[in-house]
Amino acid sequence: MDFVFEDGEKYQVDLGKRLLNFSVKIFELLKLMPYKKEFDVFRYQLSKSSTSIGANFEEAQSTTYKEFAQKLRISLREANETKYWLKLINALKIIDTDKVDYLLNEIEEISKILGSIVSKVDKKINNKKNI
Repeated sequence: MDFVFEDGEKYQVDLGKRLLNFSVKIFELLKLMPYKKEFDVFRYQLSKSSTSIGANFEEAQSTTYKEFAQKLRISLREANETKYWLKLINALKIIDTDKVDYLLNEIEEISKILGSIVSKVDKKINNKKNI
């Protein structure tokens, strides 16, 4: 599903595609990082946490409702970890801050979306327990 803005630009609503695109952008960012031994931790941790967001989201699509909620919680935790690594890279000014800021804004939105889904799923699960 797409939304079309007044300027004709389309915005993808499919969260799975958005998460995949985010992972691709992270790897593009990592290519810009200087190859110094001390930056290896950023490459390793950021590549793992950012791809885990989408991987757990995709895995959640074929699970039970409770497993779905758990996988999305993992995605949310990984999004928060990704945010941390991006903030650290930005604070150290390792890469152009404009590029990192774009990804920080995107991961903030992704976190809010995932948090909202988790909250709604938790309410639904709790309502079923109270019946």
